[in-house]
Amino acid sequence: MTDAQGWYHFAAANSGDYTLQVSAPGGEAFAGPFPVADREVKRVDLVLAKPSASSVKSTAAAPEFYDEPSFTVAGVTDSTNLGGHGSNVVAQTKVALAKDVASLGKEPSKASAPSSGAGERASPATEASLRQSAERTRAQLARPDLSQSQKAELHHLLGDTEEQLGDPVAAVHEYQLAAEMEPSEPNLFDWGAELLLHHAPEPAVEVFTKGNHLFPRSMRILAGLGTAFYAQGSLEQAAQRLREASDLRPDDPTPYMFFGILESADTTHSGAFKAMLQRFAKRQPDNAMANYYYGLALCKGSSGQGEDKERAEAESLLEKAVRLDPGLAAAYLQLGILHADRGDYPGAIPLYQKAIAAKADLEEAHYRLARAYSMNGQQPEAQHETQVYKELATRNAEEIDRERHQIQQFVYTLRGGAAGKQAQ
Repeated sequence: MTDAQGWYHFAAANSGDYTLQVSAPGGEAFAGPFPVADREVKRVDLVLAKPSASSVKSTAAAPEFYDEPSFTVAGVTDSTNLGGHGSNVVAQTKVALAKDVASLGKEPSKASAPSSGAGERASPATEASLRQSAERTRAQLARPDLSQSQKAELHHLLGDTEEQLGDPVAAVHEYQLAAEMEPSEPNLFDWGAELLLHHAPEPAVEVFTKGNHLFPRSMRILAGLGTAFYAQGSLEQAAQRLREASDLRPDDPTPYMFFGILESADTTHSGAFKAMLQRFAKRQPDNAMANYYYGLALCKGSSGQGEDKERAEAESLLEKAVRLDPGLAAAYLQLGILHADRGDYPGAIPLYQKAIAAKADLEEAHYRLARAYSMNGQQPEAQHETQVYKELATRNAEEIDRERHQIQQFVYTLRGGAAGKQAQ
């Protein structure tokens, strides 16, 4: 039984997978199955659909977009200065996660090909074809016999075309129209993903929150919501939403991979990340990335009592990762760091070399190899690697800057309590 506000609490007798069912006169809701560990505290929110007294609808009726969005997208600007919290590493992580979220809404054949709004501009022939497609879609929208659902589908299609043509403002407006006409899970997800891709985290949080309210069992909407919170600087909220996404589908690697990316960028180390990555490694022991990310979390989190044991376990996991995927440069790099940390520079050198063989432009591997050579008395080799590192660092910084220029940033205003505030 819940209290008057709907809060409830119970203690699970044992660890394991649980399914939660809630029923009331207004309807039913389900959650799970999701895992509960020993002494773990887990929050599970459920939404009951209650029909209004004036208009009783069937439970199969489409959801309604229940209020006006509190933001307006007014244009785009150069996104060289992404703003937000943290270092350049965090800024790069926000971009990478936004792209990963957007890819969840694309077909596999389209996921790896960035649109002209976030990459290279379409060729003249392709652009002409896209403009013709846009005109045909607008002509179809003018037909008087279209249903609301058909109009929503056409607005969504037009949004895809506008994004490919390099007009993200027009694209996001079309996605918004599609979602308001038919607030389906795909329409809400693509609207939120477009906002996130163009560095508008506050509006993205609002849209993904609406999507989560209407579709609480959508893993990708929760992943988008977690990423939007991270882009805002809310690491705890990000971890909570990503964990909820993982609880919906515990064997799906996608939410764990998001945790791994955050673990790689997090300089302070989060116990929540470590716990999730441990679960990833236990559920998918033959996944190279699962072993690598949990090994990385152990390396970053080991301190004080039990440090030697955790580092030994981390080394075992990283060695397993490179056995499963001999091309996993990041795992070789982390193994080299473990050897160097205990003063074994001769042992670190071949591991750094393997990282570079797997990924030649991995600048940190060149930097650490130069230091290992120096500590090992190999000064000519150290000087060579230092020069390679400096050249790569300059080139990679230029590439990051170029990519930021290509991905235009939305200029938006927030109404209500934040009226007149323009996001930077």
